[in-house]
Amino acid sequence: MSVAASVLEESEIAYRMPAVEEPRIDDRPVELELVTLVEWETRRIELSESLARRLGNLPWLSVQTDREEGVWKVTAKQWVGAFSVDGLRIIVRPKINPQNLFLLLEVGLPEEAWQPEAIDYAETDDLLAALISFFARTAETTLARGHYHSYRHEQEDLLTLRGRLDFSRQFRRGGLLVPMACSYDDFTADVAENRYLKAAMRQAIRVAGVPPIDRRRLMRLLAALEDVADMPVEADDLDRITFTRLNEHYLPAMRLARLILANLTLQDQHGDTTASAFMLDMNDLFERFVTERLRQELSGRLEVEEQKSSALDTAGSVRIRPDLLFSREGVSVGVADIKYKLRDTDETPDSTLRPDEMIAGVRGAHTDYYQLLAYTTALGHRCGTLIYCVDANETGDGDATDRFDSSSAQLAQSSIEVRNVGTQLHAVGIDLSGSPQSIRDQITALADHLIGSLTEPETVTAEVVAL
Repeated sequence: MSVAASVLEESEIAYRMPAVEEPRIDDRPVELELVTLVEWETRRIELSESLARRLGNLPWLSVQTDREEGVWKVTAKQWVGAFSVDGLRIIVRPKINPQNLFLLLEVGLPEEAWQPEAIDYAETDDLLAALISFFARTAETTLARGHYHSYRHEQEDLLTLRGRLDFSRQFRRGGLLVPMACSYDDFTADVAENRYLKAAMRQAIRVAGVPPIDRRRLMRLLAALEDVADMPVEADDLDRITFTRLNEHYLPAMRLARLILANLTLQDQHGDTTASAFMLDMNDLFERFVTERLRQELSGRLEVEEQKSSALDTAGSVRIRPDLLFSREGVSVGVADIKYKLRDTDETPDSTLRPDEMIAGVRGAHTDYYQLLAYTTALGHRCGTLIYCVDANETGDGDATDRFDSSSAQLAQSSIEVRNVGTQLHAVGIDLSGSPQSIRDQITALADHLIGSLTEPETVTAEVVAL
């Protein structure tokens, strides 16, 4: 893609935020203005009761009382990013390789395009600053190719004729000759694509602490879009835009704009200071990434439908919506469910399970297996696949930095057979701690597994398959 090549050729040095010292991670209470957590990590923190209640009302954390007065157990959920509450800054880091978080964004650019910002994020934990930098560079390169123009139908009353006369509107004027009711098509840059980018730029430029180089970029881009109207824009408006060869170069920048519009909120704090809350739902990112990559990998072999509604019961009163439905020539042949984190992963390990079962993610998948079994039974399939993230389901609060340099990619795979009916339920784990190439190899192996599971009825014993 030419926009990707242009991004890679840019020679400006990426702005680097100063490193922030992280607090100690131990069992002692800490009283800090900055608290850094990892997904699903629990920390004991000294908080006032009012602040603890405010944190508990946020969707991103779980707050519980502790045995010690004035100390609260704060647990991060599946959201990563940073936000501020009453002077307290909380950063939540992903369990996956931080640089691969940009891979999950699936903006349509090669990994080299976001490498500077990915490195910044890995070093500073400032996800919002890194993402705004990436958005500013990508939008600048996109608009450098020329602003996208399109025809827009206009109806306007003018003193001179433009386009054609709208007779029905003109006759309603009771014989007046001017102004004339004109109807015409205007070739303009004031279209949905540019309005969408401009709205995201205005949101991003309001963030406190935006690197100066990126603030200047955004100001230049806003000036270049001065003929584009400032209109209210929703993040989901992107779904209503049709992309063709004429505007497809806008897609990476608009996907980044969507992240900003959907996940960034601004709060006015003391004086002129603006605090930002930017949190990304890892469940949603992982599901979108796996769906998009499987659709590409299975193209020509299987059709992939996402979130297709169906009925569990014969009366149709209980609806089901599996994450992925696979079909050949319009006939449904398989189903899969995507779980970033298995629901019961934090249960006490069952000592009767074999080590290979523990690795493959069978522990903790019980509730998810029940859901998958309902899908396969209602849809009449002999097998189903549960796709999960290995990193998010590791025990312990630390991240997986010790596995980032792994040279061999592995696809964790296991299978069980349901009694009496013979339905096979597969669990396949994607390891996001390695390189982008390793992840691509795992997606290819996952696609091959899906093809094989639809044609071979034999039960596959729990194993880890090396690529």
